[in-house]
Amino acid sequence: MRAYERLLKYVVVRTPSDHTSTTVPTTSCQFDLAHLLVTELKELGLTDASVDEKCFVYASLPATKGYEEKTKLGFVAHMDTVSDFCDHDITPIVTENYDGEDLVLGTSGRTLSVKNFPHLPSLKGRTLITTDGTTVLGADDKAGIAEIMTMLERIQKEEIPHGKISVAFTPDEEAGSGVNHFNVKDFDAEFAYTMDGGPEGEIQYENFNACEAIVEIKGFNVHPGSSKDTMINAALVAMEFNAMLPSCETPRGTEGYEGFYHLCEMSGDVANAKLEYIIRDHDPHFFRGA
Repeated sequence: MRAYERLLKYVVVRTPSDHTSTTVPTTSCQFDLAHLLVTELKELGLTDASVDEKCFVYASLPATKGYEEKTKLGFVAHMDTVSDFCDHDITPIVTENYDGEDLVLGTSGRTLSVKNFPHLPSLKGRTLITTDGTTVLGADDKAGIAEIMTMLERIQKEEIPHGKISVAFTPDEEAGSGVNHFNVKDFDAEFAYTMDGGPEGEIQYENFNACEAIVEIKGFNVHPGSSKDTMINAALVAMEFNAMLPSCETPRGTEGYEGFYHLCEMSGDVANAKLEYIIRDHDPHFFRGA
């Protein structure tokens, strides 16, 4: 089976994680994909494939005879997707021989435009997989899962000699909590690759420091007709707080190693307001100073 065929099978299994949940995994639907993958791994000959109570899938391909002492490699991908724009069935669309122009997404009225995504013309002539415009696709990171599965199949079909290969499919990456319960010892790899990257052909060997910041503001609500020097409008305070952060240090204004503050959600009224941020920086000094 081709990698893209596997991707089409995986993306229709909805697996949004929930960063507000305290359960592990944060959503039970991730088990749906986990069980599917365990079955497929066993069909590929990885007989030790299993999913644990925290929704981590582990499996290994024993070393080829005579290669038992070779480096033990690992490959990892995550099963969950973002929760945004993922509230109903996912419908993938395959566009063959893409013309490099704006791409209309089904009948949704939405378009992948060259203006907003200037790399699109470089994909002219290739096959694109998108959604119908009403949901996310979930290729982050089900494309990674498809690549690992296809690699396992090809290694065995073509009888490519190898050391031990360990694979793991994890939950809750998008919620930022998945690795908290990763069993490094049982995974048993000397080093591993995470198949969850950016441009084709690129290997990323660094990572950023990350945290979440939640700002809760309690106001003081008084009747507007008699509130002079008394009312504290929590919603206005929230706006003032965000305006105090460097306006150039947002995802829109940063790149490379530059850190940012990203306001993901905000809500509020006169009495109460809440701001939720994610903070990222490669430099630990600046990160701690944030």
